[in-house]
Amino acid sequence: MDNKDTAHSHLLSFLNAIPPVDFCCVYGSTLHSTDSGKSTMVDYILGVSDPLQWHSENLKMNADHYASWMVLLGGAKLITNVADKLGVGVHFNPYVTWNNKMLKYGVVRMHDLIQDILNWESFYLSGRLQKPVNMLVDNLDIETINSVNLRAAVSAALLLLPPKFTEEDLYAKICSLSYMGDVRMLFAEDRSKVKKIVQGQFDLFQSMYKPFLEEYEGKDFLRFSSSKNQLANISQV
Repeated sequence: MDNKDTAHSHLLSFLNAIPPVDFCCVYGSTLHSTDSGKSTMVDYILGVSDPLQWHSENLKMNADHYASWMVLLGGAKLITNVADKLGVGVHFNPYVTWNNKMLKYGVVRMHDLIQDILNWESFYLSGRLQKPVNMLVDNLDIETINSVNLRAAVSAALLLLPPKFTEEDLYAKICSLSYMGDVRMLFAEDRSKVKKIVQGQFDLFQSMYKPFLEEYEGKDFLRFSSSKNQLANISQV
């Protein structure tokens, strides 16, 4: 078993410690082969049909994953209500230690996940899924549904880009869509974050968006030419 298979098995093994899910992906620095040390935070998104029931079961298995005040004051009902009424439908358990790894996982209702992918209702998870992720569980074929989201991301980015740009410019604009209006990018977050994400995962962005770019080229919406550094120069027709 090579390093990639070992890493995949390790990511999957966490799912044995929690109730069953309909969807699971990991994202962020976990996707970098060079970022696999113990100090790296592993970020999961978990999709479930009924968050109230799921959190009720998970509290029996992993109460220490949750903030103690939420467990004491209301348990699964409070956890779900806070996510639905004060947040964007996602409850996160951060700083979970498991098998010598630090984890963060967010739990979302499958209906809410699909609606955000299709309609950008909160643009929280849909924005996340416009960037490379590693899907570990996909019982409802979210990967196919997400093609609507990816196509919309390309269209939005093209509207915001000048007539001529590079392939890296395109992925950077797509990546930046979910950060627009995020005050963290003005203060706390690394302002070069988008560039680092794209350069660190360039091949993954290419594999995600290549079908749409080839389609637009075939329809004469875009024209491609090679540059010295092997990155495509793109012109909007």
